[in-house]
Amino acid sequence: MMADNKTQSGLPPYARALGIVISDNSGPAPVIEMPFNDKVQGRPGYLHGGAISGLLEMAAVAAIHKALAERSSDASIKQVNVTVDFMRGGLTKTTYAAGHVVRMGRTMANVEALAWQDDREKPISRAQMHYLITTQ
Repeated sequence: MMADNKTQSGLPPYARALGIVISDNSGPAPVIEMPFNDKVQGRPGYLHGGAISGLLEMAAVAAIHKALAERSSDASIKQVNVTVDFMRGGLTKTTYAAGHVVRMGRTMANVEALAWQDDREKPISRAQMHYLITTQ
């Protein structure tokens, strides 16, 4: 069972599959975490690149949803493109990520996301993503 301060609320079902939770929603962008387990292992001793990319995407989604909620918007989002830079190997430990909405217009949002393990100043990967914003 998750601790009271961690939640999957607002994250897509894919987050649940990877064990991703929002661990801190108090700042401008939610911090999410992904514990290491067999589902996210790539080569022995390292995270799979797809799991890292999924974590970055979930961080971006959490950041956009928070920004939309602050606008009292019920708009939905659709990913347009993604660029992921892998900077170092992710090891067999909990990995954290946070998204930052660089710009949100009426129809498009530009988001950056960063993933790290022990030190936020030493990221293991980063991503730039663009989302289409659609109203219901």
